[in-house]
Amino acid sequence: MQYVNLGRTGLRVSRVCLGMMSFGDDSDRPWVLDERAAEPIVKAAVEGGINFFDTADTYSKGASEVATGRLLGRLLSRDEVVVATKVFMPMAPGENGGGLSRKHILSAIDASLQRLGMDYVDLYQIHRFDYRTPLEETMEALHDVVRAGKARYIGASSMFAWQFAKAQRIAERHGWSAFVSMQNHYNLIYREEEREMIPQCIDMGVGVIPWSPLARGVLTGTRTRSGERRTTRAETDQFTDLLYNQPTDFDVVERTAEVAAARGLAPAQVALAWLLHKPGVTAPIIGATKVEHVSDALAAEQLSLSAEEIARLEEPYVPHPVLGHG
Repeated sequence: MQYVNLGRTGLRVSRVCLGMMSFGDDSDRPWVLDERAAEPIVKAAVEGGINFFDTADTYSKGASEVATGRLLGRLLSRDEVVVATKVFMPMAPGENGGGLSRKHILSAIDASLQRLGMDYVDLYQIHRFDYRTPLEETMEALHDVVRAGKARYIGASSMFAWQFAKAQRIAERHGWSAFVSMQNHYNLIYREEEREMIPQCIDMGVGVIPWSPLARGVLTGTRTRSGERRTTRAETDQFTDLLYNQPTDFDVVERTAEVAAARGLAPAQVALAWLLHKPGVTAPIIGATKVEHVSDALAAEQLSLSAEEIARLEEPYVPHPVLGHG
């Protein structure tokens, strides 16, 4: 496993991050694993050299954070592990139960730390952009979280490039903590982030940690052009229906399978390796519900693709509307 700095920070992270959304007891999502089933998967990730783990308060209504804290606590010391979580989605009833107001951020970080069983998180990310709260209020509150020692760094997730640039400028103007990472929607099927956000992150020295690097399994063949659904998640994850519904998406899926077959590899390995070859990408966030998913990710991190293979993978792509910011 290779390790790199997250953006311009000194924080060293594995080139693959394990997303913890798939884990948590008593989830209402049928594809989410309980802690007992998740443990061998997380153990395989740790044994493979992964030290970077991403969750969010909203995943399974907090159960993912609970599972993350318990599982990692049994496998690694706190100084060995890099833990990221997120804030924004509603976690309580009422007008102030979500968003990026000072009120919600300061209560949400305490609730996340309690669920994780940790004194601090390494990376505290805003899950989405809040159109109802002044950015100055959000950035000052996040800075105060860092100053209080409850987070080491802050990051952002899906938004427009101008919004990210505005947040960074506000932080710079006031001497507040700036975002060190961008967790955005980026994979072979959805490449719109190549237009503005990723070049901006490269220019700013911000680490890119894409979510859905395998298009929620679509790139691995969990769905077919004819409409077949081959996994529980494919059958029940409605967000996938929203993100990947263009007929041309399956042109990319089929091309990925062709390139993989020519090398005798799993499509997941090729799709993830492609992302690891792209400029600015620090660590894709993979989801896993089987140990084999971790094995594919570890293999992809070691896989080298030729310029010809990359060109073949990219050739079927067609532009998409902006997807994943909401």
